[in-house]
Amino acid sequence: MNSFSPNMLKTFKECPKKYFYKYVQKISVPQKATPFEKGKKIHALANYYLRGDDISKFEKMLSQEELSAWDKLKNNEFFNKTYINSEYNLSCRIEDFWIGGRLDALVKDFENYYILDYKTGSVPQDPKMDYQTMIYLLAVAKFLHIEKNLTFVYIDLKNNTNYKIEYSKDLESIYTNELTKTCHEILNEKTFKPNTLNCKFCEYNKLCNIIH
Repeated sequence: MNSFSPNMLKTFKECPKKYFYKYVQKISVPQKATPFEKGKKIHALANYYLRGDDISKFEKMLSQEELSAWDKLKNNEFFNKTYINSEYNLSCRIEDFWIGGRLDALVKDFENYYILDYKTGSVPQDPKMDYQTMIYLLAVAKFLHIEKNLTFVYIDLKNNTNYKIEYSKDLESIYTNELTKTCHEILNEKTFKPNTLNCKFCEYNKLCNIIH
């Protein structure tokens, strides 16, 4: 049975050729780590903090920029709700496909559940229809057996803003159709042609130039 993550679906929509290199041929291309270092630190720190670990020594090692982002997260209203789990792998089945990913955190208050995703960089241009939103909401709804009182929250640490998407049965239908459509497109793809609009900043552009 085929399994897909949000990044796999995003990559295919961005460029089928990039998907082919990354997930079919499994070619790994080194990337500069600098843009991702802050995000990795904040995610790791948040996980330890939510689990109740002593993080005082780690906080002292943060740069001023990292400390600013961490303070915003610690003071965020959703981050301070009742903890359920963090850095949690979750998946569900739709038709003949398995979809899933790794949640930053799952929290609740009263009967309401919140999926949290911390962003030190950019929030998706269309959060409601982002593959991460779709997959996480469907997976958590099926896992918890709930049809309402579930919200996906992007915590934008750069702008200190929250973006909320509330789960509903109507959205479930829209998400299921969109996800199954994309999964079928991947399975039926034969040529994996490159999308030349996205070549400039693609880590595989030199490989593409060599081959083509």
